[in-house]
Formats: sequence, structure tokens, C-alpha cells
Amino acid sequence: MDAPDLGFGVLNSGAGRMKFNVIKKLAADVSIDELHKAASALEEGEELAIEVGGDDEGEQLTHILGAIWIIEQVEQGIEFKDAFRQFAQRVRTTLN
Repeated sequence: MDAPDLGFGVLNSGAGRMKFNVIKKLAADVSIDELHKAASALEEGEELAIEVGGDDEGEQLTHILGAIWIIEQVEQGIEFKDAFRQFAQRVRTTLN
């Protein structure tokens, strides 16, 4: 599944930075099972089997969980670009 370029970059959320391009790439390129395993590995302090961008483990976990949410929406029949936009909107609404 190719991730469309929706023009989202980095959202500064205060203490950290959420990188939408990292989330988009994970959602497009990594299976939901691999993402769940990566989230568990982070929580257990283990090394990741996949590459996840992020400045620290908290940011990496945020990226993984965002990608999982997007994939779950796609599995429910929502188009990738629409699921990605909904995720970005939810984040922006939460931060405002």
C-alpha cells in the first residue's frame, strides 16, 4: 500500500515532536502484527525488530500507536488517506 503525500510534516506537541511522515510510512509499510510486536518490545525495554523513527522511545511508541490506529481504520473500510487525515485531525483537536 503506497502512502499518499498529504502534506503533513511535524507537529510540535510541546515536550516532543510527532512526525506524521513517520506514522504514514509505518502505516503503509509495516503490518499491524509487526507494529503490535514493536509496541510490546518498547514497553518491555527490548530492541525493536523494525525501524521506527523518533527521538526517544516515547515518540517511537506514539508513532507506532498512530500507525496501528490508521491501519485499524483501513481494515474497517476507510481509505488510507481519509484514515490518515482523521488521525491528524484528532491529534490537532486534542492539542488545541
